Amino acid sequence: MEQTGFSRRHALSLAIASLGLFVSPTAMAQQAPADAVVGPWAADDGSVKLDLFRSGAEYQGRLLYGNKLVEADGVTFKKDVKNPDPALRSRSMKNAVILTGLRYSKGEWTGGSLYDGSSGSTYSCKLWIKDGKMYLRGYLGVSLLGQTRSFHRIAG
Repeated sequence: MEQTGFSRRHALSLAIASLGLFVSPTAMAQQAPADAVVGPWAADDGSVKLDLFRSGAEYQGRLLYGNKLVEADGVTFKKDVKNPDPALRSRSMKNAVILTGLRYSKGEWTGGSLYDGSSGSTYSCKLWIKDGKMYLRGYLGVSLLGQTRSFHRIAG
């Protein structure tokens, strides 16, 4: 039998290699390491600065700055007067822990709570990192009913 220049083995090898070009980027996508979120972040619109940290198996975030949570001088933090817990209404919002309960899984930090000191409301939240930016999504009930804010890393 005469052998052609292109055998079945070569065709199969070429097909597998070609498939690998399409599958590899998805299958081998780099996930952010769990502690990649740790450190200071500022909202891209300049309205909020957060410091995220690990607390046991969870991640939390404290408020470093919030344009709706400082007095007219832009420096003095307001009190947490709208907090549903009367015992916390006299505390300063400076360094208040407003993100709690985030757990890392499959490239996202999920299952958290986000406290909005300007309204006294608490929302469910999740966050993720993509292309060096952190995205924080706060929502009521289901993630579709929410808002996402983007953050960039700042010097700490």
